[in-house]
Amino acid sequence: MIAGMAALVNAVQTNCDIADARHARDVSLCTYLLGMREFYRWEHQLPYGVSPPRDEVGRWIAEREARWELIAADDFVAVPVAGREFDPFAAQQVNAALAGSGLVYGAGLGRFHKPHFFLGQLDREEQRGEALLLVCGCEYARDVSAIPAASQGATLIVRREALRQWLWEKAEGWNVKQQDGALKSALLGYGFDVDPQAAIERMTDGEIETLVLHEEGEFAAGRLLGHAWADKLAGFSGKRAELLARAVRDNLADCLVTLPALLQRDAADSLHFWFSTFDGLRRELFPRLVEAYGSRVGAGDPAILAAAATAGRAHFTVLGRRLLDLDEAGIETLSHAPASISL
Repeated sequence: MIAGMAALVNAVQTNCDIADARHARDVSLCTYLLGMREFYRWEHQLPYGVSPPRDEVGRWIAEREARWELIAADDFVAVPVAGREFDPFAAQQVNAALAGSGLVYGAGLGRFHKPHFFLGQLDREEQRGEALLLVCGCEYARDVSAIPAASQGATLIVRREALRQWLWEKAEGWNVKQQDGALKSALLGYGFDVDPQAAIERMTDGEIETLVLHEEGEFAAGRLLGHAWADKLAGFSGKRAELLARAVRDNLADCLVTLPALLQRDAADSLHFWFSTFDGLRRELFPRLVEAYGSRVGAGDPAILAAAATAGRAHFTVLGRRLLDLDEAGIETLSHAPASISL
């Protein structure tokens, strides 16, 4: 650790709290309550598999919301490292100042312009082509909606703790009805039916690579679409256009890198995991891939899946460039008729 650790954690958590005060309730009530329950679990260091006490969680949420009302209008605070203060969104400079400390800092804007911040322990660092990969373990400061993976320029960050939380949420939801499908195949592939906790730990370790592949795909997609793409996202005022744009880029990223790599490695469990996350507009835009996955019992015929990914690479490159030429109203119109631009 480093000198001034307490002040650093306090500053990052303060910014997380301000961001939550402004945006945590921008989701459905069900999603909000689930997120708050898991945030309570993280803050109180409860192990997975132990249900947080409902009454205590309710009181905690009420207290947290009351605090949010007091800080929602506050400015984000500077991040102190080694006697210097940094803009909270200057993640690259903060991480440069943290070099050698065993810490990793994340900051950026997520969906619908929501700020996200976190501070965690650096588990490993490696070069992946032109990108630097940072894998984060234990987290010391975070907001309600912990994002398992994100890109910060040429830096790819994967948050192991956030991924494990996400997997537990998905597994608990599946365990209620135990429906057939990709998630069931992925969970059973990791032995969830035998030892749920051990399975989630193995799955977390195994699927870090799938997240890394997607982020590498995002990096590659960014090169194809150019710098104007980020400006386009930043300029949206509504949700529909942004959802469509993100779905197009996600599909392009996975056709460029994720799916080809998983198919080459014959990573059946990871393919099931990936398809368990393939939903919403991403899925609506790519029915050919859905059909390819169902082409054979299991994870689909590899040749058919590979052909779909190759076709998707061309299709979503063209579609992404088309979106760049449209204004927000035009993109929103397309979002209401995804079948007209699907593959």
